[in-house]
Amino acid sequence: MSDAKPPLLEHATRDLATFAANLKYADIPPEAVQRIKSCVLDSLGCCLFGATLPWTRKVADMAKAEGARPVASLMGMGAKSSVALAVLVNGTAGHAFELDDIHKESILHPGSLATPVAFALAEQFSAERKVSGAEVITAMAAGYEVGTRVGNAATMSLFFRGFHPQGTSGAFVAAATAARALGLDAGRFQHALGIAGSQGAGLMAAQEGAMVKRFHCGRAAQTGVYAAQLAQNDFTGIPDVVEASYGGFLSSLSDKPNPRRITEGLGKTWETLAVGYKPHASVTSIHTSLDGLAGLMREHSLSADDIESLEIGLSRMTHVHCAWEYKAQSVTAAQMNLYYGLAVIAIDGVAFTDQYREDRLRDPRILDFIRRVSAHIDEEIEAKGPPARHAARIRLVTRDGRTFDRMIPDRRGSPENPLRPEDLEYKFRHVTASCVPPATIDRIVKLVGSLELLDDVSELLTLAAAPLVLI
Repeated sequence: MSDAKPPLLEHATRDLATFAANLKYADIPPEAVQRIKSCVLDSLGCCLFGATLPWTRKVADMAKAEGARPVASLMGMGAKSSVALAVLVNGTAGHAFELDDIHKESILHPGSLATPVAFALAEQFSAERKVSGAEVITAMAAGYEVGTRVGNAATMSLFFRGFHPQGTSGAFVAAATAARALGLDAGRFQHALGIAGSQGAGLMAAQEGAMVKRFHCGRAAQTGVYAAQLAQNDFTGIPDVVEASYGGFLSSLSDKPNPRRITEGLGKTWETLAVGYKPHASVTSIHTSLDGLAGLMREHSLSADDIESLEIGLSRMTHVHCAWEYKAQSVTAAQMNLYYGLAVIAIDGVAFTDQYREDRLRDPRILDFIRRVSAHIDEEIEAKGPPARHAARIRLVTRDGRTFDRMIPDRRGSPENPLRPEDLEYKFRHVTASCVPPATIDRIVKLVGSLELLDDVSELLTLAAAPLVLI
């Protein structure tokens, strides 16, 4: 049955594996190196803050109870476990508070997968030899390029079918990072992808109230590590896992795959450079709406009480993803919900860590503001296709009868509207300020800033592993 139809794109898995297995640091453009460094800083901030959260701690307790050989650190916890269990915990931490980096087309947060995997394997290797920053960057670049390309090819159809890209396509980010860090040859690398692709999982219903959404990322990271370790020992996977016409990753998880995106421009067009960052602690798709509202309120000196109604036009993707009835189910639900995010922007002026505390979820002022907000699918935005899926159109009506309109095509933090390096440093410092000593923050910023020059990353690994201190 698997031979009944031709592959979606012949040799796609093989070509991805060959590219990534042969990738050298010198092959990576300087701007992509810089982007990976920014991703490392951003991801470490996410992991360290995420390590303070109860869902991460529950996963960590489970990992510790396993009693595995202690070779890789649980970030911010002063404890070690196996590489696979460490990335399970650290990947969960990295995705624990909706702050991790974002590649729009693939709908992936590659940093919370690649950084834990690259760091855990580097720590394991460092027991026998020095591991350079260039090695870490190269492994991560392999993960970013392979995983996002698979996600691109899956298209938004994977999401619309109810699969969580982070847990499904994300397994390829982790597997490629691990396979490159382990130095697998192209054949074993191909099998690592074939193992990981058959194990990726995650359902989007988790966004409406479950802790498990965060765990999808940790599980994908663990899947990638297991896949690479098994392939290193000549365990075989599905050699055409991405492109197989029956039972392949794309043919099974996506109704409308775009297979040419798997290898289009491979080695010339760097998907790493399409990664952006989050200034708000919420799902990326609503950031344009949040910034649009904040801008209108600032420019016209409005308070939340001045607003009579707010109407938001969105892409179908964002409407399905985020414009569902808010019921104060959980922190996860609040972070994924358009109406809650707009309410905290209107009331607090920001949507960061404090706005998503448990004690804010049923705040009467937030619930009152939500009743004034509505959303619809904007046909003009929808007609522009996937590149416009984060766009938003805002109509704000004040209680004294004034109307203000704004169209935001690109969210702040996207490659089209990027954050500055100092913005990313500010975010790192701000998100870790409650749990990491100032001197440690300063040192991490300095080490990551010169990551490609480090001949030994052990100091950075040690700082990331140190127990957090609630400040």
